[in-house]
Amino acid sequence: MSLDNLIDGRAIAKEVHAETEARVAALKADGVEPCLVFIRVGEDPASRVYVGMKERTAAKLGIRSETTVLPEDTPEAELLELLEKLNADDSVHGVLVQAPLPGHIDETKVFSTVSPGKDIDGFHPVNVGKLMLGEGGGFVPCTPGGVHELLIRSGVPVEGAKVVVLGRGNIVGKPMTAILCQKDKHANATVTLCHSRSRDVAEHCRRADILVAAMGVADFVKADMCKPGATVIDVGVNRVDDTAAEKGYRLVGDVDFAAVQPIAGKITPNPGGVGPMTIAMLMRNTVRAAEQQTGKGNPTI
Repeated sequence: MSLDNLIDGRAIAKEVHAETEARVAALKADGVEPCLVFIRVGEDPASRVYVGMKERTAAKLGIRSETTVLPEDTPEAELLELLEKLNADDSVHGVLVQAPLPGHIDETKVFSTVSPGKDIDGFHPVNVGKLMLGEGGGFVPCTPGGVHELLIRSGVPVEGAKVVVLGRGNIVGKPMTAILCQKDKHANATVTLCHSRSRDVAEHCRRADILVAAMGVADFVKADMCKPGATVIDVGVNRVDDTAAEKGYRLVGDVDFAAVQPIAGKITPNPGGVGPMTIAMLMRNTVRAAEQQTGKGNPTI
């Protein structure tokens, strides 16, 4: 089976990292050290892994990072107070609160407390509003931003394309839809957003030139749901029990890769597709935040 149609997320992320590293070097030459602060509340195993990956990537690019780990029972008010201190600290350019948070903490309130200019995750209502209105200067959520970058750098025509986004989540589905329907370069697509209450989902998918799967359902997208030659982007990360695996489970995407890959025009593998781009865009957002806050470098990129 030929794999010539793979979109190599790791290779494209490496390109983005190289560009980011050059911008970091330029900032440092101008007396600015980009700084990113991670906050974890509790000891969620996945959160520990994700933050660790981000810390290591930041170090490789020359971005200073600090991590604050708070106890599981930390009061919401204490977390909000910490965020206000970081907002006021000019040496800190980006702040990331790792989700999920304990149930007694309101995630919406937390994300809204981070200064919009330091909200490198793109979750603050101001940044969400700028994206919806098509205004520049805000921060786009990293995963849909990474998907957009994959499409651009893979030469996938977006303008005028029929796009179907599976999943209406605030982190991927909704911002992905907003990005691709903008009146802008590498956008201008006709976007259909499908979700758990959508009728005839398979029929919508079969009309798509570009299909972005972000439903969180293992192997949901089958071959008969895809138009031959379509570009298929798999955002899903799902745990499936597997007694043959060392950990007793394996991770799969939302796309039945073995079935869909032979008919797709282009397709992301999973892992190795969208995941590396999420971190790449986070680092790029951090550097742009430092550029915007200091007036150095080129914050329009």
